[in-house]
Amino acid sequence: MGAELPDYYFRVRENGAAVFRVDTENRQRRIEMDQIAVINIKNGEVKPHGDRTLSDEDIAQIEQWMANRTALLAQRDIDDIHRAVDYLNITTQWVQSKATDDQLEDVTDALLLAMHDLRSILVRKKADRLLKDGAE
Repeated sequence: MGAELPDYYFRVRENGAAVFRVDTENRQRRIEMDQIAVINIKNGEVKPHGDRTLSDEDIAQIEQWMANRTALLAQRDIDDIHRAVDYLNITTQWVQSKATDDQLEDVTDALLLAMHDLRSILVRKKADRLLKDGAE
């Protein structure tokens, strides 16, 4: 069983993870998880748990997990935006074909304000990119 399990387990938390070293090489052949650190993915901070000193292997595994996690979160962000574009299209179709007057009354102002806010920022960011590209 020891070869099947990873040497480290990362329990995902709101802004990072708790890091555990996995041990199956004990007399009872039970899985033991010993917490060795806490990670804050937002600021890159790694705090050893208690009075532990992290080994070079611990640090390498934590840094690899942090790089993989950051890439995964970035990928999820862009996937969420692509889903939002799809949802806007579905919403447009709903407004055009199915929405009742009462339903439209309920959502129109909120949708218009949100879309206006989004459009304003998108236009400003696009102009910034065009100006930056023209300056290069």
